[in-house]
Amino acid sequence: MDLPPGVVYLSRELPLTLLPSALTYVFLNRLLPLLSGLELPLSARVGAAIIAQPLGIVISYIFREIRYTRDATSRGAAHIPAVPSKKWGGLSLIEEMRKSVYPADFLLDWMEVYGNTVVAKVLGDYAIFTTEPEYIKAILATDFDSWWKGPDAHLVGKSLLGSGMLFHRTMSRPFFSRERISDFDLFDRHSNDALTRLGQRLSEGYAVDIQDLVSRFTLDSATEFLFGKSVDSISAGLPYPSSSSHSNSNFNSTHPSNTYVKAFVQAQLLTTKRVAYSSKWPLFEFWRDRVKPMRRVCDDYVRGILEEAVERKRGRGREGDGTGIEEKEEENQETFLSHLVEATEDKEVIMDSIFNILVAGRDTTAATLTFAVYMLADHPDMADRLRKEVLEVVGSARMPTYDDVRGMKFLRAFINETLRLYPPVPFDSRTSKTATVWPALKPGDKPLYVTPNSRVRYCVFLMHRRKDLWGPDALEFDPDRFLDDRVRKYLTPNPFIFLPFNAGPRICLGQQFAYNEASFFLIRLLQKFASFTLAPDAQPESTRPPESWKHAKGTQATEKIMLERHLTMFAKGGLWVRMKAVATEQE
Repeated sequence: MDLPPGVVYLSRELPLTLLPSALTYVFLNRLLPLLSGLELPLSARVGAAIIAQPLGIVISYIFREIRYTRDATSRGAAHIPAVPSKKWGGLSLIEEMRKSVYPADFLLDWMEVYGNTVVAKVLGDYAIFTTEPEYIKAILATDFDSWWKGPDAHLVGKSLLGSGMLFHRTMSRPFFSRERISDFDLFDRHSNDALTRLGQRLSEGYAVDIQDLVSRFTLDSATEFLFGKSVDSISAGLPYPSSSSHSNSNFNSTHPSNTYVKAFVQAQLLTTKRVAYSSKWPLFEFWRDRVKPMRRVCDDYVRGILEEAVERKRGRGREGDGTGIEEKEEENQETFLSHLVEATEDKEVIMDSIFNILVAGRDTTAATLTFAVYMLADHPDMADRLRKEVLEVVGSARMPTYDDVRGMKFLRAFINETLRLYPPVPFDSRTSKTATVWPALKPGDKPLYVTPNSRVRYCVFLMHRRKDLWGPDALEFDPDRFLDDRVRKYLTPNPFIFLPFNAGPRICLGQQFAYNEASFFLIRLLQKFASFTLAPDAQPESTRPPESWKHAKGTQATEKIMLERHLTMFAKGGLWVRMKAVATEQE
């Protein structure tokens, strides 16, 4: 039985926290009478001991600030501008982060006043935020060894992600070779299933939640690619709009895949809420870890596939070490899961690895496809142009090949522009191992001093929308920026302004897989459908942008859906759309 998170936290932190009070009481109760013969009243001893604890925190904080200031001065650096808090301990800053209704809206407000790199001092911790590509480059590449995920990130995410990935990246890389990531037959099977369901629902006269559809497509594709067997989530059917009078009889809400997805999403949302509290999150989930039950539901969903893989390994061991035809066939069909099972039979470790890679394999590509369709519906001229390229290169029915996808320049630019404005992972973070200095970006400015053991959250979402980095039209959706002179003007001299897949040694291994999967699905979609439109009447009322958004800053004022994020970004309430089926000719 697990102890409550708050109890575990206090048992770890209280001994050191109460040390000043304990030492003060021992000194006044034992040593002072012995050394001076002075014996204070009990109330005075207890009062002094109680005061010693907060006084110790204050003195420790002051000395730490003095030490940091001296170190910064010796390096010729300045402190990062701090966002002031209206409440003690930075509690008002926590409130601003938690009340955020649009990705990074709180950070946009802060940076308009204090610059593109700021620090929020929350409950004694330093939370640094930046949208500067030069600093993000240092974190991810040029000063890579000075940064790590950090203990706070591990504690916040442990209930969800466990011990993380079993394999080192070099061991995982073979599973993302060109041959494996170009298995378009796999994409074709699952896209056909998804698009068939899409066509059937549209023929009934209902709008479709494209986010739900593509999430099933990416989940089924990812599980077959990684485990050799799809979980067939599309078999649950598609939901009807909540505004319809339909009974949802064709949608199985208790289907295992739906139970899994609900737990999967809820676990990520709950984990994201912890981020504002950093290492102090157990105090706000004192008696019960709210994420673990969700994670157990997710594990139960894939447990059967894991048991089969473990049993196959044991079966091979019982049959001996021969190299017969069946064994050679299995070697050729080796999957990520079988490789995991060969490395260890520790099911908890394997489950952690499975969950981590499913977050990447399902959510990021699903987000890309969701927002790509959002842009198709919001920019019909772009949709027509993209469909024209699909028909010219691939035709109306043929399955696209790897070379087809490589040659479709506008398709790649369309996906890149979607990733620029709607990056699947709007925030990421690293923690400084030691104190470091970031270079001055303008003549006359001082370098910035980064305190040791400080978590830096870099916001790709805002960086991708900065007009000084992308030009005056940075807030506009325009795929041609990845095809015309703007590439040479902005992106080529500063490639770190575009980071949908991270960069440096930690660049996403599945980057090309995601591009191939998203490209393939969009081609198949555009072969069969046209005239994409949003369906606000089908969108749940509570997830439609309120009137107040029209007066907000930036693209929030023009959004037609509400954006939300957990580990990845998604459309709140789904993305409900309509489209028209088009006749296809068999080729």
